[in-house]
Amino acid sequence: MNALWEIVQTRLVRRGVPIKNFEAGASEPAAGGAVRRVVSIQSGIPIEAAREIVRFIKDRKLKRVQAAIQADQVRVSSPSKDELQAAMRLLREHDFGVALQFGNYR
Repeated sequence: MNALWEIVQTRLVRRGVPIKNFEAGASEPAAGGAVRRVVSIQSGIPIEAAREIVRFIKDRKLKRVQAAIQADQVRVSSPSKDELQAAMRLLREHDFGVALQFGNYR
């Protein structure tokens, strides 16, 4: 089962799918001597990770950068594009345990 999971992970990496959002469960026996493993896919950012991201941005004290939690997203806003780019760079450097995607950049 572990070898199969390794193969699936390498195929996902080749296709550009972030592996951080997959949570593999424990292997459990199935009928006919087979083994089963449930892998859950996380959609969005969990509330704990969102709070950590907001706290991280506020601790860095970037000028006029505001972070707000909206359902399963974190919205980071600033009137300055340079400050947004600095915030994105800092977020990419830090590991929050989830794959981050940045969209609607203006």
